[in-house]
Amino acid sequence: MELFYTSGENIDLCAQKLVVDGDEFHHLVRVLRKKEGDQIQVTDGNGLRCGVRIVDIFKTSLSGEILALGRIERPKTEVTVAISLLKAPQRFELFLEKATELGVSSIIPMITARTISQPSGEKVQGKLNRWRTIMLSAARQSKRFYLPQLHEPLSFKKVLELQGYDLRLIPYEGSEVPPKVKCAGKKTLFLIGGEGGFTTGEVQAAEVAAFAPISFGKTILRAETAGLFAVAYVRSQLLDEDSAEWF
Repeated sequence: MELFYTSGENIDLCAQKLVVDGDEFHHLVRVLRKKEGDQIQVTDGNGLRCGVRIVDIFKTSLSGEILALGRIERPKTEVTVAISLLKAPQRFELFLEKATELGVSSIIPMITARTISQPSGEKVQGKLNRWRTIMLSAARQSKRFYLPQLHEPLSFKKVLELQGYDLRLIPYEGSEVPPKVKCAGKKTLFLIGGEGGFTTGEVQAAEVAAFAPISFGKTILRAETAGLFAVAYVRSQLLDEDSAEWF
């Protein structure tokens, strides 16, 4: 059964009712042609799982009766990717989509010394709205009960100041250290540079801030490929037969 999303504010657990609106309503009713009486699966993107029967369909929303209720435990392994904004928007959007499918926990659009695309003001909010829609669609595709968090763009300096991570890693082409760190069960932050990579000064600043340099191999990867490799690297560790956790 497909999974759909609604805001926690739209869920009334006491009354056993919920509302679906916005893009999810459009996809349910206009695209999939769901009707009153159909049963669907809905989450708030924060671990709640609801089996729902559609009761009423209105012009811009639908209401449903909650038939079954459960909660999915939050994964202990979390991976955050701070990645430079890219000149080609379609490449950045590809990263957002595929990283969401792979299980990324959080994405931080980052502005580095070599970042070319630096939107501001209203353009930032417009891009964030579009990016969240892309990530929501990818989360629906992969049936994720926890939506990844999308931050507003941060400067490289601000990202270096972020705390709360067990591992802080900066992959770059000048490193020869293989990525042998164990990420399962930990909170990991990767820094991914954009076109031209990080400057020498940025790498040095990251090392001073306790980021460990690692290598993703001898060949040079595009930024979006490196970002996806980081998430896939963590995911691959969870496929070990002795690991009980999955994204």
